[in-house]
Amino acid sequence: QVQLVESGGGLVQAGGSLRLSCAASGTIFRINSMGWYRQVLGKQRELVADCTSGGTTNYHDSVKGRFTISRDNVKNTVYLQMDSLRPEDTGLYYCNAEIANALNQRHDYWGQGTRVLVSS
Repeated sequence: QVQLVESGGGLVQAGGSLRLSCAASGTIFRINSMGWYRQVLGKQRELVADCTSGGTTNYHDSVKGRFTISRDNVKNTVYLQMDSLRPEDTGLYYCNAEIANALNQRHDYWGQGTRVLVSS
């Protein structure tokens, strides 16, 4: 069983910063990609940023230059540093991890979500 536990959401004024963290625990053989998605009411969940085990990153166009994703592979933790926040960054942010077991079977896991609210 694998759990993803997120922290770091909250309320911030436009232009401010927040740092999200997500730690994976449980029976983990190998973590492939880890990333962050966000969901706004009435819209589909969208990728914000992700990072492979080798450190290759990918960002949604709207956050490039403002958000930075990083991983600590020893701690099985992924971070999302969010700077220059805008009201449109408001949403429920979910951590995601693709984790392989000893048989190389890959499964997607999700955190419970952490809310980010950016006021104008």
